[in-house]
Amino acid sequence: MNLSKIHHIAIIVSNYESAKDFYVNKLGFSIIRENYRAERRDWKLDLRVDEHTELEIFAEPNPPKRVSRPEACGLRHLALCVESVEQTVKELAEVGIECEPIRVDDFTGKKMTFFHDPDGLPLELHE
Repeated sequence: MNLSKIHHIAIIVSNYESAKDFYVNKLGFSIIRENYRAERRDWKLDLRVDEHTELEIFAEPNPPKRVSRPEACGLRHLALCVESVEQTVKELAEVGIECEPIRVDDFTGKKMTFFHDPDGLPLELHE
């Protein structure tokens, strides 16, 4: 078995236009494919994260709210690698995205912080 990389990560959002604006216009991911699936009455947006990884966004009508505290099993958060957490926090602030205070990861010794997408999904910046 040769599981060499992650092809894509899929998330469900409650509002297609808000999610598209957030992930494309504010975070800068580029669109690979954008499709309305009439049989499911939802949108599927595939975004390029890097040369190997895609982010699939499904905008479904009336999805259940995300469980936050206590955390449930499943995806906890999505971590994005950046060269400079400080610079990225400044760039996010310029587009109206607020981040938590920057801290150092106890295990890696690298700087990190969190922010949230429009549906409250935690997103991490990690050097």
